[in-house]
Order: sequence, then structure tokens, then C-alpha cells
Amino acid sequence: MYLVKKIDIAPRKVIVLMDTTYWGRNFGLMVFKDAYTKENLLWYYVRSETNALYIKGIKELGSKGFEVVAIVCDGRKGLVGAFRDIPVQLCQFHQVAAIRRYITKNPKMPASIDLKAHVVMMKNTDRESFEGGLETWTYYI
Repeated sequence: MYLVKKIDIAPRKVIVLMDTTYWGRNFGLMVFKDAYTKENLLWYYVRSETNALYIKGIKELGSKGFEVVAIVCDGRKGLVGAFRDIPVQLCQFHQVAAIRRYITKNPKMPASIDLKAHVVMMKNTDRESFEGGLETWTYYI
């Protein structure tokens, strides 16, 4: 039998990355991770991903002494509004995936080709550069 080793993690200010990964149809791992250290702060084994479990996780981190200064998540419906006092951002992977659903993997139209190239840069640039490029793109379409 495998025993899980208990790890004590020092409470601190954190930006929390939270997401769920599935193996099969009803076995998932919901993880709350420190965005800077990449350290797993909390995790739940779940049958399904719910906003209530994400809220529970953030509250549990608070009760353990962590100060959650921001959250990065997949943008589930209702999740962003559930944290009124904490800034919430949609993760860049999910932003790119959402845009890809609209323009396809192999766009044919010139505007879609340019937009896809611009979106790929999202994770390698700062906000001002990305928004400036987006304004340039909208000017030419």
C-alpha cells in the first residue's frame, strides 16, 4: 500500500492556478497551485469539477493562512463571479483554445491567419504589446 507523505507548506501571499485534470470519465484531480513556485498547495480527487469545490478550495487555503491575491482559472461559467474580492483571470491556454474554436487550426482567410499568429504570441508578450498588436490587426481587417 502506498502512503501519501504529509507535506507542510508555509502560508504566504499566493497567486493560485486552479484546474482539474481527468483520467477516464469520472476520476479527476483538482489542483490549487502557487503560480510562482509551481508548488501544489491543495488538491482534491473528484468525480466532477464544480464551482462549489473551487470555492471550498480557496476558502481552505485561506483557513490555512494563505492570502490569495489573484486566481488564474479555466473560466468555467459562474466561477469568475464567485470571487468578488479576488481578481480572477482566464488562463492563457484556455484563452487560446477559445479563440482556436472560432478560427480553426488551419484558417484560410487572411484575417484569421493573422489573428492566429497574434494569439500564439499571447504567452510570450506583455499586455501592452499584445493589445497594440490586436489594435493593429483590427485596423487592417
